[in-house]
Amino acid sequence: MGISARNGLRIAIAVGAVGWFGWSWLHQHRQHAASDAATTTEAAPAVAATTLARPLPPPAPRTWRLGSLTLTACELGRPGDGVRAQAWCTDFPVPENRADPHGRRIKLHLAVVRSEAAVPDKSLAVLLAGGPGEAATAVWKTEASAFAGVLKRHNVLLLDQRGTGGSNALVCKAAQDDNGGSLDEADPDKLRALAKTCLDEITPHADPRFYTTSIAVQDLEDVRKALGSPVLDLVGVSYGTRMAQQYLRHHPDAVRSVVLDSPVPNQVLVGQDFAANLDRVLKLDFARCTADAACRKRFGDPMQTLRQLRDALRANPHQVSFRDPRSWELVTRPLDAQVLVGLVHIFAYTAETAALLPLTIDAAAHGDVAPLMGQERLMSQDMNGDINPGMFLSVVCSEDADLIQPRPEDADTLLGNHFVEALKAQCSVWPHGARPDDFHAPLKSGKPILILDGELDPVTPPAYGKTILAGLSDGRQLLFKGQGHSNLMRGCMPKLLANFIERPDPKALDASCLDRLGPVPAFVDFNGATP
Repeated sequence: MGISARNGLRIAIAVGAVGWFGWSWLHQHRQHAASDAATTTEAAPAVAATTLARPLPPPAPRTWRLGSLTLTACELGRPGDGVRAQAWCTDFPVPENRADPHGRRIKLHLAVVRSEAAVPDKSLAVLLAGGPGEAATAVWKTEASAFAGVLKRHNVLLLDQRGTGGSNALVCKAAQDDNGGSLDEADPDKLRALAKTCLDEITPHADPRFYTTSIAVQDLEDVRKALGSPVLDLVGVSYGTRMAQQYLRHHPDAVRSVVLDSPVPNQVLVGQDFAANLDRVLKLDFARCTADAACRKRFGDPMQTLRQLRDALRANPHQVSFRDPRSWELVTRPLDAQVLVGLVHIFAYTAETAALLPLTIDAAAHGDVAPLMGQERLMSQDMNGDINPGMFLSVVCSEDADLIQPRPEDADTLLGNHFVEALKAQCSVWPHGARPDDFHAPLKSGKPILILDGELDPVTPPAYGKTILAGLSDGRQLLFKGQGHSNLMRGCMPKLLANFIERPDPKALDASCLDRLGPVPAFVDFNGATP
């Protein structure tokens, strides 16, 4: 997505990582109490506060022995975010460079969310987070409600993939700067300089060559063995579907079932289809508006309005001021054609925000950018701490960037070839890890695999799911009508997830409850759609 220099490395976040794989709304996770006293050292009984002359010292940490690991009671979630979840955590040391076991070692952070059952099922559910760059322990707060039924009988493993969260995160402060700056179109020299600044920040504690999907697959297998070698029920979201497919290829006997939510096939290069996929979804979204009399009367042709606004910003990029929707402080930000397209791309990820597009584009075309910029600011602030730009570059530069090329047919799309060109500029600086020869080979498997695809997903379209399905002998694709990216929490899907993991039979799963899903009608004003 090309991208003013102020966003530098955040190109990968604004178009890809929101993500290449996965924007989801926050959902409150209900707490699960530990119940297996035989394997837990319980805290001292509570004493009524009114009987205390002075505060008691904190109780000794509770511990849980699982396989060869000792886990300690912990809470997941960032301080102050208001969403906390009970879990059991530990760190697991591994070599950074697996070819040099005597070299630098890093700690992988993991958590196990404990089942409600006194004797959980022997298989272990695993949430594989998106991004690339999201940490599983951080995104649990948004995904936990999808696993409520799973937790009745299964423990859930959350492993921060190396380079994310508590696993030697490749965080670049330079890439997360949000203080405004130049309005220039993406300049390869500036992008390379920003990548170099990020690399200089990371190098003292990490070698980016060793933060790839293939190495993370080995990490997960080592953690599985340390936990007692349970078979795994893999649940991958967005980029996590790449992790799931690569793990399944290398460790098929360790996998019981797989759920791929908003998947990308192994053979697809990340970023190559972004421009075509976005235009496809916007045309479908806006066609619903023009087919509705009230929406058509209010907005005319939203796609035409968007293109006209983009062209106007190409000719006249400028600073805009608006109120921060959280603090109400007046903030000033640059707005140019590529920033506009990036914001539209973010809005297209979910049915709810896509329903706002005709309204927000029309408002911006008439000089009111606050709805568009304010909503984007809410979303980017929520995700900014959860995405590690260095991790994104380590994965994509090693696995995809050298193979993708600008395509002439994308030149007339909204996104154009800006993302590809900017990514290649950054990857010319970023160190590349090794890519196995068969990395992009299609998945072939007889395991029970469930594929979830949003009809209006702007980054991983249903055609991707069909491509994966072609290599499966026991697979099934579920289409979420009118929905976008990441669908684990949509409608009755949490119930279906629990049913599938309980009995991994894709073809026997009764998914008729998903028929009630549909598109969100476009807003004609900020009160909503017409009755």
